[in-house]
Formats: sequence, structure tokens, C-alpha cells
Amino acid sequence: MTDSPLHLVIVNTPIGALGSGEGGGVELTLRSLVQGLVRRGHRLTVVAAKGSTLPADCSGVELLEVEGVNQPSWQHAADHAPVEIPRNGLLPGLWEIALEAGQTADAVINGGYDWLPLWLTQRVSARLFHLVSMGDVASVMRDVIEAVAAWDSRRLAFHTHRQAADFRLPGPANVVGNGFDLSNYTFQRPTNGPLGWAGRIAPEKGLEDAAAAAAALGEQLLVWGFREDEAYARLVESLVPAGTIDWRGFRSTKELQQELGCCRALINTPKWNEAYGNVVVEALACGVPVVAYDRGGPGELISAGRTGWLVPPDDVFALTEALRRVSSIERSLCRSWAEEHASCEVFSQRVESWVRTGLMADVSINPRS
Repeated sequence: MTDSPLHLVIVNTPIGALGSGEGGGVELTLRSLVQGLVRRGHRLTVVAAKGSTLPADCSGVELLEVEGVNQPSWQHAADHAPVEIPRNGLLPGLWEIALEAGQTADAVINGGYDWLPLWLTQRVSARLFHLVSMGDVASVMRDVIEAVAAWDSRRLAFHTHRQAADFRLPGPANVVGNGFDLSNYTFQRPTNGPLGWAGRIAPEKGLEDAAAAAAALGEQLLVWGFREDEAYARLVESLVPAGTIDWRGFRSTKELQQELGCCRALINTPKWNEAYGNVVVEALACGVPVVAYDRGGPGELISAGRTGWLVPPDDVFALTEALRRVSSIERSLCRSWAEEHASCEVFSQRVESWVRTGLMADVSINPRS
């Protein structure tokens, strides 16, 4: 690396401790980013909830832990929902520590999807950068993201072009994708295994369509993920023949990839504009083709006919027919795509380039004394 190492402060989502699983895909993203940036020689400070853990090969990273009440997620918010911060909230606690650490750091990278750090961007001396983890889910969030973009779009990065298209930006978006420690995923060659589905068990994930496709084929569907909405889970189960769904629950990465890797295909059925699609890449890393709705981030991750198939959104018949064709996919191409496009090394290099570009522009406009 020809450029000098950076001192970066990484701020976790205020929904649970890093490593707990409560933060969903953001946790996986930030753990991978920390690993990649460490390997690139950067000095890191991670700010996260008390009880957080870092990847095993990141012992040199400074971890600053904060106590507080979890922040409500914007995941299910109505379009006109207000900003809410609970008493003794974790969100302001994280940012009090992050801004203090950011005074002597080159940059602060925000991994959470929250109004407060975005609003602070133009009002503090620390240089804040935001890896936006969701699309347009509420007007107040859309407004603050677009305000930062209008002020300096270099402070924002997105996982996919489709996600970025949710917002009015003054120019092309900074798209950095995502990354994974691929050493945690074992390539598996079997092609006659079961069908699989992974994600939070919640309506926006569309499990009912995957279950319907499996039932139409007379097959069982292995389902991994936290049952966030029990009523929804029971409803989905009632819509298909008994035994169609094999509930596997939440699994660690090691356990998930072992079970998922045995699958013939992963079904991905989002009912909303997914920013990226972590489980899609996790499947590909194991050599498992993905059949998905052509909606949101997954539409940019799957190469039709090479790593899986894309079908029109909400078309269960097309989903079922595509599943009949997954045997034509060469599984080694799935793993190759993950290595080329979604390793933690590739991801961290993109993030570093984004931050360095923003810092260079910031120095030229407003140099520090």
C-alpha cells in the first residue's frame, strides 16, 4: 500500500452488540470491513454496545463499549414516522464517544441507519462518512440523506446502484458493494440437495413465496433465520402442506454455511428494495446457485444463467420454473463470483478509496489548522 495508513473510527449500529446477531446484516458488514481494513494496515477504533466482540484476527483494534437502550429500527417504520430516541439511548451514547475519538482520527465511518449521525455531519469537526445500509424507508431519513448528499455526496456510500436510486443525489453514487471473510465459507459441490431460504422471518422477506414454490415442487424448504414475527411465521406454515418448512433457526456463520452449502439452490424473495442481499453472497460463496426476485440489490448480484436465475418480482410460478433449471448452473462459478466481487479484501479496498477521495476533497476545501 503506497498511501500512509489511516486512523479510522468505525461505529456499529445502535441495535445490539457487535457479534450478537441483533444488528442483522450491518453486523456482518462491519465485522468484514474491520477485518479487511486491518489487513490493509489501518489503525481502527470500533465504537459499539457493551458486550461486543471483534473478529479473532483483529486483536490490535481498539474497542470502545457503550451502555444504553437499543435504538428502534427503521425497518418497519411508516413513511411519516418521527425520529425517536429512547431515554438512556444507545445511539447518542455511541456518538458521544465516536465524536470524541474522531477528533484525532482521519475519519469516522457510520454503519448504522439513523438520523442523528447524518444530521451531525455538517455540524461537527470530525469527518463523518456514512455507509448507508437501507433504501428509502421513511421521509425523515430520506430528507437527511439527501441533505448530506447535497452538501457533499462524497460522505455517502451505498451497497448497490439500485439502493442508491431510492434517493435524489447530485451525481453518480459511491457504490462499494459488500464483503465477506470467504475463509469462513466452504465450497461444496453436491447438486442434489434440498432447497434453502435464509433471512429474518418477517413479512418484507417474502418467505411465503419461497414456501409456495417448494410446495409446488413437492419438496421441503430449509429455513434459517431469527423468527422476528411469530404470527407471520405461523401464517406462512399454515399456507403450505405440513412438513414443507424445516425451521432451522438462527445459526452462526460456521453452522449456516455448512448446512446451506448442501443445498441445491437458495431462494431469495424480498418484498422490498433490499440494499444488498448478504445471504445471496453467502450462498454463492458456498457454491450454491440463487434463484431470486429481480428486485433491489440481489438483482445486481446474480448473473442470470451463471450464478442463478432472476425472475419477475412476486411471480411464484416463474420462481418455481427457475428452480427446475438450477442444475444447469456450474457451482464453481458461484464461488468465483464471490471471490472476485465480495471478499472482505475487495470490499475494504473500495471503502478505503471512497474515504480517501472524500478526505482529499475535504482538505482542499476546508484544511485543518
